[in-house]
Amino acid sequence: MKTNPKCLLLGALAALLIAGLASCVSTDTGATSGGVKPYTSDMCVTTDNKLGSMGDPVTLVYEGQEVKFCCQPCVAKFKADPQKYLSKL
Repeated sequence: MKTNPKCLLLGALAALLIAGLASCVSTDTGATSGGVKPYTSDMCVTTDNKLGSMGDPVTLVYEGQEVKFCCQPCVAKFKADPQKYLSKL
């Protein structure tokens, strides 16, 4: 049986999508038992781009604060210096 190149491509894209979605799952790094403070802005905390302007926003929870980003690369920027960006909230 021959393998269809389109099936291989779709399989690879599905794997990337699943990996991307897994990285978008909220990560609680110290939320209090009282809950999570919601992110109330419609702008990315790192770039000030409108949420949704780069696709679906990425959400994580950092020390009990929900934080939203316009794209996955912004999460890395945030994690490099979270206090810089949390001070904007």
